[in-house]
Amino acid sequence: MAATRVLFIGGTGVISSACARLAIERGIELHALNRGATSLRPLPESARVTHADARDPAAVRAALGTLEFDAVVNFIAFTPPQVQADIDLFHDRVGQYVFISSASAYQTPPQRLPITESTPLNNPFWQYSRDKIACEDLLTAAYRDRGFPATIVRPSHTYDQTRLPILGGWTAVERMRRGAEIVVHGDGTSLWTLTHHDDFARGFVPLLANSRAIGDAFHITSDEALTWDQVYAMIGAAAGVTPRLVHLSSEMIAEECPDWGPGLLGDKAHSMVFDNSKVKSLAPEFVATIPYERGAREIMAWHDADPSRRQVDPDVDAALNRLVERRHARPA
Repeated sequence: MAATRVLFIGGTGVISSACARLAIERGIELHALNRGATSLRPLPESARVTHADARDPAAVRAALGTLEFDAVVNFIAFTPPQVQADIDLFHDRVGQYVFISSASAYQTPPQRLPITESTPLNNPFWQYSRDKIACEDLLTAAYRDRGFPATIVRPSHTYDQTRLPILGGWTAVERMRRGAEIVVHGDGTSLWTLTHHDDFARGFVPLLANSRAIGDAFHITSDEALTWDQVYAMIGAAAGVTPRLVHLSSEMIAEECPDWGPGLLGDKAHSMVFDNSKVKSLAPEFVATIPYERGAREIMAWHDADPSRRQVDPDVDAALNRLVERRHARPA
């Protein structure tokens, strides 16, 4: 029997790199389409790589030739025109098209927890999320009207050893280590779900070329929900310190640091806890096994292994100083 043939558009990102490794381990004939840029996360050696600009439909068509696929996954589509180009390109040459959406597309703030796939899609705070919703709408219509074999997957906050989830990133860790105060949004008690990319892959790969997943949507997350204070404490423990936390409203943080506003007000400021029953019905062996306490240690070990990875941004450091000053200027 011929191996399942799958195309990843992307393949070297946080999520896609873990999925690529597991797909190869599971015997999938993996093709990857990307620009060939240097990446922290190289593709497995046995992946069949095609270099082309995914934003150029003519170049993609020429690069892929007459190849057909059991499944195509686009990890780097963010807007409806990008998804429409894929619909036009793959409508008669793929058994399944998987769109990587985002759990930030769910109703924000949620009216009910835990989040299920039937939770409404509505995010008035973040254009990124609204674009993902529009992409989902386009694919749903293509499935309904033309039989386009779409599957929608909504990751939540998925990380690998290179990614810190906290405001300020590595600059905040360096502040912890020198004893400076760290800003946490809200009162630090809202719940958040962090998913290791290896755990995500174990839920994702069983959906590939799975006829029962076509025409449907799934989120894939850890079942561990932590308060933000716990997240910061775990990162501090991994860094060898007890962080000094101060709390400031998300609105004040967004006012001081507008670039952080959409992702904060449109996502992290609200408790997000997920029911993964639906994906487990198609991938019954899926269980997230990597708690964030362990993930934080992986992140710290990766950064500490190479000084070039420990970059402090003076502008971010100054912004955090301003936020701390605003917090202390408030009446007790």
